[in-house]
Amino acid sequence: MTRPRRAYADGPYGQIHYQVLGEGLPLILLHQAMMASGQFDWVYAPLAKRGIRAIGIDMPGFGMSDMTPMVPRVEDLACCVPPVLDALGLTSAAILGHHTGAMIATEAAIQFPHRISALIMNGPMPVTEAERQDFLNNGYPREKANVAVSGGKHFNVVFAGRERLAAGTVPLDRISNYVVQAFVGQAPYWYGHHAAFQYHHELSLPKIPCCAMILTNTGDIIYENAKRAKAIRPDIPLVALDGGGVDIVDQQPEQWADAVAHFLKIPR
Repeated sequence: MTRPRRAYADGPYGQIHYQVLGEGLPLILLHQAMMASGQFDWVYAPLAKRGIRAIGIDMPGFGMSDMTPMVPRVEDLACCVPPVLDALGLTSAAILGHHTGAMIATEAAIQFPHRISALIMNGPMPVTEAERQDFLNNGYPREKANVAVSGGKHFNVVFAGRERLAAGTVPLDRISNYVVQAFVGQAPYWYGHHAAFQYHHELSLPKIPCCAMILTNTGDIIYENAKRAKAIRPDIPLVALDGGGVDIVDQQPEQWADAVAHFLKIPR
């Protein structure tokens, strides 16, 4: 089987949708903001081939998971992890988060230390207060204002942004899928970045209680933030793939899966 099986778990805010592929060491996958567990569509099979049981979760309000009753913070979204582990009969698992997912994975490791065996932060994001306020004053209002309008211009806005970031490295039909993932959830897509910029990753990094890795790529828009995370936690190894962008799991799926498996000490 090369396609994940889908299922639901009962969580604190309703049902949590997740998908699973592979046998072996369990690895929770937490997606970036504006997407869902479908972000990892192109790496479920490569991970499974490397002996990893890949478990992608739609975080509350995203994809097919029920939304929170309030505008969530990272601390709220991290609560989706234990119910999925329970549904799968798992005492613990490794966890990987990408961008916003990296913060939520960090928080899950801190909140539930006995459930998380290892942490991969694929794009950690410690920021300065000036950077935080710039997003909250500018980026956040733009995202919040991009609501449904006649003619579907709101879809075009997201497509244009994702196409610009991909810079010709991702097929257009995949970019179209990114847009679908952004809008399919019950919650407005701005919830994700809003939660991310409320979170102080620079304060939580020193609290990580398990073995961890910083995974990044030199073309990522937050590559410099990953280097800041390394400066905060010099004991945590940093692995940087060459090039790529925010869509690294689609741009370099095999290299990405190799880096993940190597950290988890799973032979190719």
